[in-house]
Amino acid sequence: MTTSSRPIERGAPRVQSTGPIAWSQKHLFNSVFNSILTVVLVGIIGYALVNMLVWAFTQAPWAVVTENFAQFMAGLYPSTSFWRLWAIFGIVLTLAGLSWGILARNQKQLFTVPVLVGFGVAALLLLVLPMTRPYLLYSLGGLALLAVGAVGGQRIGHQAPGAGKLISGGWFLSYFVVLYLLGGDTFTDSLLYGVVFQIGLGLLAGWQLSSRLTIPVVTQWLGRLALLAIGFVLGYYVLGNILYPVLVGIGLSYPLFLWLMRLVGVLIGVALIWTFSGQQTLEGVGKAALFFIGFALVYGLMGWLPTQLGLEFGLTTVRTNSWGGLILTLFLAISGIALCFPAGVLLALGRRSKLPLIRAFSVAYIELVRGVPLIAILFMGQVLIPLFLPEGMRPDSVVRAIIGLTIFSAAYLAENVRAGLQSVPQGQTEAGQSLGLNKPLTTVLIVLPQALKTAIPAIVGQFISLFQDTTLLGIVGLLELLGMTRNLLASPKYLGDYAPAYVFIGAIYWIFCYGMSYGSRRVEEALNTDLR
Repeated sequence: MTTSSRPIERGAPRVQSTGPIAWSQKHLFNSVFNSILTVVLVGIIGYALVNMLVWAFTQAPWAVVTENFAQFMAGLYPSTSFWRLWAIFGIVLTLAGLSWGILARNQKQLFTVPVLVGFGVAALLLLVLPMTRPYLLYSLGGLALLAVGAVGGQRIGHQAPGAGKLISGGWFLSYFVVLYLLGGDTFTDSLLYGVVFQIGLGLLAGWQLSSRLTIPVVTQWLGRLALLAIGFVLGYYVLGNILYPVLVGIGLSYPLFLWLMRLVGVLIGVALIWTFSGQQTLEGVGKAALFFIGFALVYGLMGWLPTQLGLEFGLTTVRTNSWGGLILTLFLAISGIALCFPAGVLLALGRRSKLPLIRAFSVAYIELVRGVPLIAILFMGQVLIPLFLPEGMRPDSVVRAIIGLTIFSAAYLAENVRAGLQSVPQGQTEAGQSLGLNKPLTTVLIVLPQALKTAIPAIVGQFISLFQDTTLLGIVGLLELLGMTRNLLASPKYLGDYAPAYVFIGAIYWIFCYGMSYGSRRVEEALNTDLR
């Protein structure tokens, strides 16, 4: 039996001191060296802060900011269409409030003291800052929308368990609404109409048709007709275009060539029917054909009907060369993030694939793009992308910039996701297989969520880098936030006023980057189930 030599403490327990003084004594002044270091650093930081405040309030020429605040925010966007930007502002804040309320539906108090302080500081800044006073009513209304949306979102979250999926769909649709409000155009010719009414309703019609028509005989015969049609297309059109120069070159007449290709197409279709002759296979092909028929009918109908009814209404077109400032920066960053994330995940999975062709393509893409600087990709995107498209089709410069940012960021994001995939133990895959899941389902449902949770810091870091990389687009002619600042500073009226302008846009970049970093930390805390 061993005994401890540690003396037994008797009497009342020690009283732990709390408060800022006790915290300072414990963390800042707990030794002579730390005390000296604290005093020196506080002195340096205080001296720099005092000088910064003196310069900001007494010396800095803020006219370049106060007189051009609208240009910093929206570039050369027409002032008569500013109501569209405020509508976008209201949509985004409403959705943000609803998302906040749904995510915080289990909290007892939604508006805690720090949140109320944040609202108060934001309202005070809007009142005090001279450049925001002309837009005070709209700005305060935006804060009210955020608060009301949070309260409504919390109530919806309690009553509807699936509200999170609905709000995700709302964010998805809001992108196309924002794009339509920014660019205008006839509503029936817009991407918003195509996505919501043509593609959306077409998918719904196809799904309803394929799920409700469940007569086996009908779906099997439809499957046979679909296979015959696929074979005919492969033989008549695909093989016909390939063999046309050869067969006509050896003296075969054109009418005989057409009849020969039709016969080949029918034979390929019959071969497909004989190959996929199982009843379940034919029913599956028949349901796919029904889905395609429903989709095609509704898609064509929604494209033809507005023209016949004369529904030619919409907003005045605002060309992308009038977009600029913070609006353009955020649009480019959000579009790039939304596109590069799925592309990066697919590239990461492709690099770990056992199929040689897919793995080789993924490795070649990642290593090639990572070896080229972003500015080179942006210049190539502006010059080379039109060369790969049909004659007369020239994508907009904003679209080309988004493609360049996506191509570059997807390669780096793929490596971040691959690192997360490598951190998942092999036992997780084996556990999924023991449950009867095939490899794709095991990857999607078990491995990939754990990998993404592990890679959250690296992924968000890449998103922040992409947001900052939008500053390079000024070199290729886009007036994003930094490009708009340079354009304003080129005016003789503001010659030499570099410091206030760059401090202002630096603060804007810091707010958004810190917001993404803070959001990633909160997501990590919410998903950290290891110690629960």
